Amino acid sequence: MITQKVAVLGPGSWGTALSQVLNDNGHDVRLWGNIPAQIDEINTKHTNNHYFKDIVLNEKITATLDLKETLAEVDAVLFVVPTKVTRLVAKQVAEVLDHKVVVMHASKGLEPITHKRLSTILEEEIPANLRSEIVVVSGPSHAEETIVRDITLITAASKDNNAAKYVQSLFSNHYFRLYTNTDVIGVETAGALKNIIAVGAGALHGLGYGDNAKAAVITRGLAEITRLGVKLGADPLTYSGLSGVGDLIVTGTSIHSRNWRAGDALGRGEKLEEIERHMGMVIEGISTTKVAYEIAKELDVYMPITTAIYKSIYEGADIKESILGMMSNEFRSENEWH
Repeated sequence: MITQKVAVLGPGSWGTALSQVLNDNGHDVRLWGNIPAQIDEINTKHTNNHYFKDIVLNEKITATLDLKETLAEVDAVLFVVPTKVTRLVAKQVAEVLDHKVVVMHASKGLEPITHKRLSTILEEEIPANLRSEIVVVSGPSHAEETIVRDITLITAASKDNNAAKYVQSLFSNHYFRLYTNTDVIGVETAGALKNIIAVGAGALHGLGYGDNAKAAVITRGLAEITRLGVKLGADPLTYSGLSGVGDLIVTGTSIHSRNWRAGDALGRGEKLEEIERHMGMVIEGISTTKVAYEIAKELDVYMPITTAIYKSIYEGADIKESILGMMSNEFRSENEWH
């Protein structure tokens, strides 16, 4: 592929790791953020120590606080900002963008209150004449492993298969590979909802339970993610792929996962406020739990794990009693979908 100019919005762990992938592929990468000290560090020391202690970035990766400068003459824009600010940043992009670009996002969540997926937010806020169909970049991936060029396979999903193929070629190399998909609903809901199950898996670990319990919550968690996704219009086969079971495994079993770590701390009896303060990064599974619980009630979808975690986080229920109560009371057929 000819060298592309790519704006990466959000210099967090995943935004930084994806910037390095793009740079490795010979593309011109501009990182945008709103923390002056972080932007200065990236430009002068070529590090991002809040997320990666021993990683030195290529000097060609530049960062700026100026969104208009970041977007000037770029071919593609990648959103990697927290869910709660995606709409705000999209509005800001729409105000200064002056040409058509390929728009991608690599965040995982659902918007509070509206319950909307991130691609829907981007479609609403960025005029169609300034963007492609949205491309979702999602799948089993820890930034801590991608940044050291560990083998990673994920998905590029879009209603426009040509846009997905463009993003596939933009990112793919010998260690980072994308597969295309047209099921945007499935890929986005899988990426958002697996964070809830990861909190539950972490909580079981924090409570002292072993691999049997972990396998149970991940497997039954996949079932309820699929139930809700299909109700929203997704293809059930998507949940058997990289962005479904693949992402659930990596997020629900690893200390790299902030959602797993949050659940582990909850299981050990720590308070959510302290967990969020010590984490220093957004824990998407916490807010997504509330959104998913509300959608499940609205659509009458059976989601016992999500309900148990919701009651623990938002209603003060004992997390051990909630999860074990759910697992001991669930008398159903394994293949029951309603």
